[in-house]
Amino acid sequence: MSSNENIEGEIKTLKQRVHAAARDGRAISIFAMLWNLSSDLVDEVLDFHTSENGQITTPLIIACRNGEEKVVSILVSKFKINLEQTGTVKFDGFVLEGATALWCAAGAGHLGIVKLLLECGADVNHATKTNSTPLRAACFDGRLDVVQCLVEHGADISIPNKYNNTCLMITSYKGHAEVVRYLLEKGANPDSTAHCGATAMHFAAECGHLEVVQDLVRFYGKQIPNDYGMTPLLVAAECGQSSVVEFLTTKVETKEEKISAYELLGASFANDKEHYDVMKAFLFLCEGMHLRYSDPDNIITKEDYPCVEAYNNRLECKTFGELNAIRYDFEALHMECLAIRERILGPNNPDVPHPIIFRGAVYADSKQFDRCIALWLHAMKLRHDNKRSIAKDLLRFSQVFAQMIHICEPVYFVNVKEVFKYAMAELTNDKERIQNSEEDGDTLFEIHQTNIHTCLYLLAIILKTTHEESDLTELYSLVYQFQKLNPLLKNNYTPLHMAVDSATLVDDFHVNDVVSFPDSRVAQLLIKCGANVNAQDNGGNTPMHALVNISPKTNANSKKVENAIHVLVDADSHLDICNKERKTTMDCAKREEEATLLRTSFQLSLKCLAARYIRNNDVPYHGLIPLYLEEFLALH
Repeated sequence: MSSNENIEGEIKTLKQRVHAAARDGRAISIFAMLWNLSSDLVDEVLDFHTSENGQITTPLIIACRNGEEKVVSILVSKFKINLEQTGTVKFDGFVLEGATALWCAAGAGHLGIVKLLLECGADVNHATKTNSTPLRAACFDGRLDVVQCLVEHGADISIPNKYNNTCLMITSYKGHAEVVRYLLEKGANPDSTAHCGATAMHFAAECGHLEVVQDLVRFYGKQIPNDYGMTPLLVAAECGQSSVVEFLTTKVETKEEKISAYELLGASFANDKEHYDVMKAFLFLCEGMHLRYSDPDNIITKEDYPCVEAYNNRLECKTFGELNAIRYDFEALHMECLAIRERILGPNNPDVPHPIIFRGAVYADSKQFDRCIALWLHAMKLRHDNKRSIAKDLLRFSQVFAQMIHICEPVYFVNVKEVFKYAMAELTNDKERIQNSEEDGDTLFEIHQTNIHTCLYLLAIILKTTHEESDLTELYSLVYQFQKLNPLLKNNYTPLHMAVDSATLVDDFHVNDVVSFPDSRVAQLLIKCGANVNAQDNGGNTPMHALVNISPKTNANSKKVENAIHVLVDADSHLDICNKERKTTMDCAKREEEATLLRTSFQLSLKCLAARYIRNNDVPYHGLIPLYLEEFLALH
């Protein structure tokens, strides 16, 4: 080993030791290690970023993150350290990129370190990559002392993060009343809006922080509608925050606003997993009805709203008599409340589907699957019509259909078919989202891959339903359209590859009770509807390669593998195709039973024999034969 390599190794070790000492609070050790070194080497060591436990930090940043004040004091007083270094840190489950030492100290509530850094000239408004300032970090945890210190040193209370979410908004959401009051006294604008149109009052109302809401009103905060037309009053009602509703109804001008708030509050109590209370629901509905009839000379009757089939075509109660009649008819009361929510919030509101799904799940738990499916289809339609992702809805349907099959409940072809249509539409929407995305491309593609898997589950399930010949004709048309969408996984796996690969992921919540791969019926369906039996993935593997490349230790169902081999062979799977490792399907067969079956199925043509000879002996052929023959040779 050369002397240069020895020196590099020693410097690397030094960097690791200094970072560990800073992390663990060993200030004297750091001083001893760095004091006699050249300034250039000290700078190199103190600027070095160490990756550890999901964080990428310098010695100063990790010391501030961990509250090691003595270490920070040594670093800033004895060495010319860059106070604006940035790193990647974890706080409350969130990963923050571009965080400074001051941001970390403020976020962790280490007041002494905050003061020390500010006295040494740290930039009080240096924000992270998401434009989160040190003040915002302190507001998140409600550290009034740190907030006051930062503001006194010039922190700008109006700087929003990348979502246009201000310090006042985050501390209102978290319910830190003292910090809210301090920021308001310092001039924070209670009516600033985030990108979604929400104000600090929306966030406080959503979480039921009554004291915060009262302070925001006291400082002249207005009830501004957000992008979905929701005022803080309606947000509180939708979230079941009754104390906030009762306060804010005293601050609105019209009786109609109060009626909507109480009716929405009641409707929310009837179909909310967290706040379910059917008697409260009835009482608040009565309060809304009372307000409608409180002035005999000016009765405010309910407007007609189109009936929703999924709600049993429920017509809302328009009188006390009608409402009293369903007091103990919980089925009717639940549907009444779903209808009320959709009327008040509107079908384009993203919060409308959640209680519908909850009520559907309750029906599924009691084996009333027809009601569950009707509600979930309606919720999925609402999301789809408003261009929102339905990936979770699609998987949820796969799970409930599989559960039904597993417990021998009838699953109807028409229901699975309808869900599969939505799944195909979602694949198209996925591609548009990926194409138009500037930041979340990888995440969106992961969702797209999940949807492709779900489509495969649905095909496996629909083949297990009772169906007529005419149903099959329609299914063939749908599967043909599905494959025309060219759904591919990241490795260029086609649905046919997936259908015959025993390693294809299967959801473990009910779905794996009835779906497993290889599935020869799904493979046969895909081939019948146009799947290329010799399609190759990024590694040059055909579906047959994927099928037989099974570890000897894998507990794959031999009969299922055998059936799938027959399906591919009958569809003229070319067993002589080489993947990029120059292996044929027989070369890839790792278990003797598959290898034997392939040998008995393999018929080597003279054309294949010639192609193999040309390829193995590097005989030149490019430009000397027709293009289609060049493509054929390339497979061998």
